[in-house]
Amino acid sequence: MYCQSESILEKERPLEPVTRSTASRRVRILMAAGGTGGHIFPALAVADELRRRSRPSGTVQTQYEMVFVGTGRAIESRVIPAAGYHLETIHGAGLKGISGWKRMLNAARLPRSAFEAARLLYRLRPRAVLGIGGYISGPVMLEAALARIPTLLYEPNAVPGFTNRVLAPVVQLAAVGFESSLAVYGSKGRLTGHPVRQEFYAVEPKIHKAPFTVLVVGGSQGARALNRCLVESLPLFSSQGAAALSFIHQTGEADYNAVKAVYGDQWAASEVCAFIDNIVEAFSRADLVVCRAGATTVAELAAAGKASILIPYPSATDQHQLQNARALERAGAACVIEQKDLKPARLVDCLMSLLSDCGRLTAMEQRAKSLASPQAAARIADLLENISSQH
Repeated sequence: MYCQSESILEKERPLEPVTRSTASRRVRILMAAGGTGGHIFPALAVADELRRRSRPSGTVQTQYEMVFVGTGRAIESRVIPAAGYHLETIHGAGLKGISGWKRMLNAARLPRSAFEAARLLYRLRPRAVLGIGGYISGPVMLEAALARIPTLLYEPNAVPGFTNRVLAPVVQLAAVGFESSLAVYGSKGRLTGHPVRQEFYAVEPKIHKAPFTVLVVGGSQGARALNRCLVESLPLFSSQGAAALSFIHQTGEADYNAVKAVYGDQWAASEVCAFIDNIVEAFSRADLVVCRAGATTVAELAAAGKASILIPYPSATDQHQLQNARALERAGAACVIEQKDLKPARLVDCLMSLLSDCGRLTAMEQRAKSLASPQAAARIADLLENISSQH
């Protein structure tokens, strides 16, 4: 559970002022990236790249200081400080895909979000702001634009999300993962690819042979439909003689106990986790990945060179997960099962068909790897360096 570490008074106390001496130049970048792993991990990849760039330049030592702003969810309070970065929190609430009283209540929270974002920007005085999408980036990016602080938007999806489309007219530049998104941003758009943590690129190709390992992951918060279908499939796997098969299954907190109980003693070799802290290590062990199709997930699959069965989240804004999944499918890197078609028999047939053809698995991995963008984080860092030098 997230436990706020600073009192209101402490949060009002500014961080150390940005140094502007000739001996040391410290550049503070604000990362508006909260809510889910899909927003946090790309920002971490860019932050790590900027941290590596803290270096002498002539007589001046350039130091990049990245500060994250989120909503205070558990994944933020665990992952961001663990990576060595400071986390600030503000209140936020989404509007897209929400109706009725909840939409009205969320709309009523927007002025508070805007006020808190403006106060945070005044206190931190960043040289630039990177927005990764999601409702937390909306007020932060808007207030930054109003304060004439350089802004860079990152759009990871094949179809830009609601918040990023709304922000398009006010941001200075937009980095996009898919070429199809460039049209939304016009002359502001820059095709960078998807920033992924460097550890994924270090995953070695696996020699496929029994016993096989299947990684099942529904995102940082799990996926109930995927969890339910997988546990209902276990008897079918058993009946097909899948003794030489084990799972690494990330369930999310809500479904962990129920899913763990179904695996029981018969699948003792499988690992059931609410959240996998070392997801790169799980990727390296997996022969096949069954997962959602968020932009960060598909980018990590490409970076690690992993074959996958993708089950896009059907309620994703403008069906962007389906578009992401189809991009991998067209490249021959993944098989797609839409959630409306997700049945135990369909999942078992697809999974066992892939595991029975190791040559096909290897070919899918190679095609996935060909879609990776190993320079994406560096390209986005370049853009941030350029715009921050103008402020």
